[in-house]
Amino acid sequence: MAGFLCRLGRLAFRRRWYVALLWVGVLACVGLSALRAPGTSDEEFSMPGIESQKAFDLIEERFPGAAADGATARLVFVAPDGQKVTATENKKAIEETVDSLADGSQVAGAADPFTSRAVSEDGSTAYATVTYKVKAAEVTDGSRTALEQAADHARDAGLTVEAGGSAMDSGGGPGGVAEIIGVLVAAVVLLVTFGSLVAAGLPLLTAVIGVAVTMFTITLLGDALGLSTSTGTLAMMLGLAVGIDYALFVVSRYREERAKGRDPQEAAGLAVGTAGSAVVFAGLTVVIALAGLTVVGIPMLTKMGLTAAGAVVVAVLVALTAVPALLGFWPNAVLPRAVRKGAVRKGSERGEKAGARTSADNLGTRWARFVLRRPLPVLLLGVLGLGALALPMTGLQLGMPGDEAKPTSTTERRAYDALAEGFGPGFNGPLTIVVDAKGAAEAADPKAAVTAISQKIADTKGIVSVAPPYFNKAGDTAVFSATPSTSPTDEKTKTLVKTIRDERPATESATGATFEVTGSTALNIDIAEKVQAALVPYLITIVGLAVILLLIVFRSVLVPLKAAVGFLLSVLAALGAVVVVFQEGHAASLFGVEQTGPIMSLMPIFLVGIVFGLAMDYEVFLVSRMRESYVHGETAMEAVVSGFRHSARVVVAAALIMIAVFAGFIGESDSMIKMIGFGLATAVLLDAFVVRMALVPAVLGLLGDRAWWLPRRLDRILPVVDVEGEALSHRPSGVDTDTDTGIGADADAAVPAPVATLDEPAKTRI
Repeated sequence: MAGFLCRLGRLAFRRRWYVALLWVGVLACVGLSALRAPGTSDEEFSMPGIESQKAFDLIEERFPGAAADGATARLVFVAPDGQKVTATENKKAIEETVDSLADGSQVAGAADPFTSRAVSEDGSTAYATVTYKVKAAEVTDGSRTALEQAADHARDAGLTVEAGGSAMDSGGGPGGVAEIIGVLVAAVVLLVTFGSLVAAGLPLLTAVIGVAVTMFTITLLGDALGLSTSTGTLAMMLGLAVGIDYALFVVSRYREERAKGRDPQEAAGLAVGTAGSAVVFAGLTVVIALAGLTVVGIPMLTKMGLTAAGAVVVAVLVALTAVPALLGFWPNAVLPRAVRKGAVRKGSERGEKAGARTSADNLGTRWARFVLRRPLPVLLLGVLGLGALALPMTGLQLGMPGDEAKPTSTTERRAYDALAEGFGPGFNGPLTIVVDAKGAAEAADPKAAVTAISQKIADTKGIVSVAPPYFNKAGDTAVFSATPSTSPTDEKTKTLVKTIRDERPATESATGATFEVTGSTALNIDIAEKVQAALVPYLITIVGLAVILLLIVFRSVLVPLKAAVGFLLSVLAALGAVVVVFQEGHAASLFGVEQTGPIMSLMPIFLVGIVFGLAMDYEVFLVSRMRESYVHGETAMEAVVSGFRHSARVVVAAALIMIAVFAGFIGESDSMIKMIGFGLATAVLLDAFVVRMALVPAVLGLLGDRAWWLPRRLDRILPVVDVEGEALSHRPSGVDTDTDTGIGADADAAVPAPVATLDEPAKTRI
């Protein structure tokens, strides 16, 4: 592996114009093709195998054309204190508002609240439902403006008017702001880390190239593969983060090799052969974690995982080819100023001093020695701290936050609150009951069966009202709604749904008809249960595959197991932090969280998948350098210090970049995006700085040589991939032959000066 990648890096460095033109051509090809493509689709969310989805499918089958494809909006009218919406002037203003809405080009109909019985018992509140001919994503700004203007007419009459519903969703999302913030912070971190504008800009440039190729490809294939607009969000987030990180590690290793006095082309080859090997296997762990999302069984999540995995693959390819090619254009510009002056004369005294400086103590070595002197206290403190953070996760409640989680500054949130106050907290999340009376039609009256089921559900404790059933044309299927007494996110509502379903067999036996419980509230409950059930198989899948991969990389039994346990600690602690802020409300105002509630159902899966891949990134980058030093003759303790000397600063910079990219999403108004950003940033913070920087050296210090133990039989079975670049230490430095590259060297290729080989380890005292 290392030898092949070394040749690839040298080839890309020497044939830099061809490599640059290749990537420009790929970018232009997919970019121009994407401009002509139909674009991404607006595929509806679905989750096969759950009761709510089965009920939706039955509605589509028995009520042709009645599926809830069209967007809806709900205008909520609240009369001034002491008045009623039924008062003459108020009623007139509401009716005029509804009439004006019915004339919209995209509007299918607007229901008058006074004829549709949409007035609260105390007469203080009423609502009008507006249905559209198009899906929510297709509602134009003009239609939303017309809705707002109609609301202003009622406001002029003294009424309080708020609007909610799917038609109000304009797409939202990050809108590029989070990515811009992340890139700016990343630029500062890179500049501080490298001390060179070119060295800081190169990872940013290559990351942007990789993300652009990925996003254009998603747009190009969006219509054919059914990729929605939200599918690319995760791909962009991860592509940007790992793209910067992977390039960062290659550039850092290149600078290190140049500081030893190596020729630019040789340094590029060694950088790709060593750091590039770590990039390949780190990328594989991320791909495993993302592709493993297929285990969950949610089509949308599967597509998001696979497209994000594609973004990671592109980032790896860019790091292995485009980065050394760009280094070929600016071989000295990426070096620090002091080294840049000495780099003109290879092997000069200044170059030798620069190489010596790389072996000097830095903060990483001092920290590693500190941990190795007291490994047990550091280990116990880290484990106890992460365990304490993880404790709140035992009270984790999953759900799908809706308008109730939006800031009170939004009209959707105010509409939600007005409906809850006027019609009861359960009004915002009614249960939809779908009755299949085909069986009853053979033995009895279907309408009688539906009536019996409706009455049974109405008598259930926790149901405040049941709407009249609506039959299909065949008369064998009916749909009606049941309003709970509690809010959609209340645990009592979850218990109510379970009670109705548990009592179903007796009801179906008595009536001969079957029924399913669905609606947004029941759907969210079903999603949460399915995600919880899928979490353990998902963990087993990705952790098992990654342990096998790391077993091959590190040729050790204990190091991969230690990596997996460390990941579990960090991800559980991050989930605990999410519960503390978003569910329990501690420090919620600090992060702009105005309403606490259940954690988004997909959050654990997202967090586990993404953080596992990134955690293994840091593990591979940090420990592979330790493994390299150990293989080249250092003791186990010396190898830990060497790993920190060469990698700690870069791993810290990479982690800070990741945190910056993810933390940028905390500032978004959408509660789900805010939650994802907070969770990912917290997980990276804990994993990089507590697990990898503290627990890893502590455990390796306690294990000593046993950390690298591998049974002989297993050693013979496992393939040798040589991530640490041992093979590179047995070849003459700087030799550039047809055999080495497969292509003759350029006439102007520099002849490197003799330098020490990699199998001459620097001796370090602890």
